[in-house]
Amino acid sequence: MPAPASRAQDIAARLAAADYKPRLSRFPGHIRIEVSVPDAPSEASWRFLLTALERADRFGLEGGADGFTAWAVVWAVPHSRATPGEAPRGKSYGPPRPREGRPDEVDENRK
Repeated sequence: MPAPASRAQDIAARLAAADYKPRLSRFPGHIRIEVSVPDAPSEASWRFLLTALERADRFGLEGGADGFTAWAVVWAVPHSRATPGEAPRGKSYGPPRPREGRPDEVDENRK
């Protein structure tokens, strides 16, 4: 399997090829890729988005006042309870949650 950074770059390149503007964030345990999703993406654009996101270990869609954001996570280290493309059992399908006392983790409330 390719290195996590290579996988994240591949996902970002696929999103860029579909006219999305990917944003990558590196964390100690994972790499997160995000893109803003237009209000009414074309069917082809939506398929490109999903095809790129499914290459990640976890992915999803968040909605807010500013619109929708599609995200993908590539584990930087092997995750003990998940295989590539599968969320850990017993966990939500949302983005990784911050841990207490760990400022280097994802802050879901950031804008």
